[in-house]
Amino acid sequence: MKSTGYGFLEFDKVSFSWPNGVNVIDHCSFSIVKPGLWMLVGENGSGKSTLFRLISGVIRPNSGQIFCSLRPSMVYQNPDHQLLMPTCKSELMLSVPKNIPQSDLLYLIQSALEKVDLGEMLDRPIHTLSGGQKQRLALAGAIVSNSNLLLLDEPTALLDPHSQNSVLNVVKKLTSSSANPITAIWVTHRLEELFFCDGAAIVKNRGISKWKSGSKVFQELKSLALR
Repeated sequence: MKSTGYGFLEFDKVSFSWPNGVNVIDHCSFSIVKPGLWMLVGENGSGKSTLFRLISGVIRPNSGQIFCSLRPSMVYQNPDHQLLMPTCKSELMLSVPKNIPQSDLLYLIQSALEKVDLGEMLDRPIHTLSGGQKQRLALAGAIVSNSNLLLLDEPTALLDPHSQNSVLNVVKKLTSSSANPITAIWVTHRLEELFFCDGAAIVKNRGISKWKSGSKVFQELKSLALR
């Protein structure tokens, strides 16, 4: 695949089965060749989490090939499952690449916090943050690690409406930035979120449908629900 300058992700006839023989992904092919907010929807057990594990390299396909020139980072549904340190600063210190000079650490951490609208919270104890603020801190951890592919597994599922919007708006800002935009793949069950994405697909039949606009996928799913 030809690079666009931003990196790319491609699945070429990828299949994966668990050791118990359950076939989760079967000859799945798709590609993402530019930054943006890309959303996946599908029933529980359809293979969305397995796709994320394949992209991040946690598991390997039984057949087919995965090409990825992006640096992936997972963001989970519950931020408490991935935040380990007492303050925002100490948490982000864990994610800074080891080759970064000590003199640049504070600048990188502060810059990452500002990108997720937490610029005033460098020394803030994590236990005092709201759910939405914790999720945005998890996003900052991905940014400071130099990741440019966010794998977001229902990141707003446990949040109140205000926090849901704050996380969605930050991710949209990061993916549409004029300088160094990132790529985000967002798994959602909240269909109203589809109107914010750059493209959406349905995970079904052990594969992924073609990318369409979020509004078209929303209408497709609504029509199926009415049958």
